[in-house]
Amino acid sequence: MNNVSIFWMQLTASVVVLTVISVWYVWPALTKIPLKSALAILLFAHVPRYVGMTLLVPGVVDSRLPSSFLSGAAYGDLIEAGLALACIFLLRTNWRVAIPLVWITNIWGFVDLLIGVRGLLQINLPTYDMGAFWFIYIFYAPVVLVAHLLIFLVLSKAKSWQTR
Repeated sequence: MNNVSIFWMQLTASVVVLTVISVWYVWPALTKIPLKSALAILLFAHVPRYVGMTLLVPGVVDSRLPSSFLSGAAYGDLIEAGLALACIFLLRTNWRVAIPLVWITNIWGFVDLLIGVRGLLQINLPTYDMGAFWFIYIFYAPVVLVAHLLIFLVLSKAKSWQTR
């Protein structure tokens, strides 16, 4: 198997496994706790996205990777990490803007993720030397994807959630 096949097989396996875990365990547990707590737990999955800034450190990944791809991924992730952390604090302190900011943050982060996937496909990322970042893409990115989808699901059920 070549790098590209291995990458997509591992990425797909991660998404499938994390989806099963979410359906069987995470979602049932989330539905038993208050809305703001459920959102905060899911937002914590996005806080470590600041790790993406490591893409800008010379020697960490292949120097032939386009700088526009690297900087877009790095700064997009940094912004998402900051927004997620801000949302967690606003949820914990019951600010009225917390839920609208969670919507904005989740939309921003999801679009950033989609742009990253488009870039990954355009440059055929698995053909480059990604070093340890290989694991970020095949494991952490699927965690982020599933967390985004769960946040959208929680937010879409927010009205009925609050009546429990």
